[in-house]
Amino acid sequence: MYRKNAWNLTEAELKAVEDFSKAYMEFLDRGKTERECTQEAVSAAKAKGYLDLDDVIAKSASLKPGDRVYKAHMGKSFMAFIIGNEPLEKGLAILGAHIDSPRLDIKQNPVYEDENIAYLDTHYYGGIKKYQWLTIPLAIHGVFVKKDGSLVSVSIGEKESDPVFYISDLLPHLAQEQMAKTAGKLVEGEALNLIIGSKPEAEKDGESAKDAVKANVLAILKQEYGVEEEDFVSAELEIVPAGKARDLGFDRSMILGYGHDDRVCAYPSMMALLNYEGTPDHTLCAILTDKEEIGSVGATGMGSRYFINTVSELINCTTSYSELKVKRAMQNSRMLSSDVSAAFDPVYAGVFEKN
Repeated sequence: MYRKNAWNLTEAELKAVEDFSKAYMEFLDRGKTERECTQEAVSAAKAKGYLDLDDVIAKSASLKPGDRVYKAHMGKSFMAFIIGNEPLEKGLAILGAHIDSPRLDIKQNPVYEDENIAYLDTHYYGGIKKYQWLTIPLAIHGVFVKKDGSLVSVSIGEKESDPVFYISDLLPHLAQEQMAKTAGKLVEGEALNLIIGSKPEAEKDGESAKDAVKANVLAILKQEYGVEEEDFVSAELEIVPAGKARDLGFDRSMILGYGHDDRVCAYPSMMALLNYEGTPDHTLCAILTDKEEIGSVGATGMGSRYFINTVSELINCTTSYSELKVKRAMQNSRMLSSDVSAAFDPVYAGVFEKN
């Protein structure tokens, strides 16, 4: 963040830094998944008067210099544009960052019971240190797609009144063999299963149901959220650390929170565009993209054509369309692609270049 003495900030500058940092912490709290970050970005863009590009296209409307539009792609990637004075074929000035972070994902058909404990079966997404996910409060974020096609959004574990979830670990005095393993083998990925309950369903007609704990959990899910076990097949649920971002240190000079990688780059990129005043020479763009943690694959990753397709639509809204103009626009563009760089840590000085 900042150190007032080191930077010689004025009171006004200091307040601006503090306000920006607080807003960033709120973004971290509300955007723990790429889907939530996209929702936050859309809300912020609308508040700044940006138009939905899909609406512009549907109305066959034209765009002129100074116009501001956004595009949310499949609910998981976000782009915002300010149309410049120069034609798009002369290139865009682009800020790019990703909004997916390392986490655990829920598998299909994940609910099971073992020895009177109910679990969700998971697999890890992105590069994680698996042992860091043991015995900490965890939350479930995501969506269920029900049989009728409706979407049920869930965020369980963030409110004070919510339950949280966790992944168990061995007690120290039972872990001699475990502690002899390397850090990478301390816990296997297949063991990162989320504990979600241990209370059995009440007996019916004097008999306990098979997998009574699992049955009770499913009954709660149906009562609280209207979802059934079959709905997990088409669900997209992510496991993230529960709790809010916090000030770190007595001097409150740092931020402790989940998802700095890469939202610490995505949020400033987005706000740089949303706070831009006037009309630029070249069209400005901010991209907040998904799937970077696993190689930018899939329909919402930069390995797809969603950005090129969106630029094609912009050209069609500003001038006569041609494939050659799209190619020129891409060739003439400049991009600052930002991702987290680790700050020098004196505890692990051997892996850093101090200078």
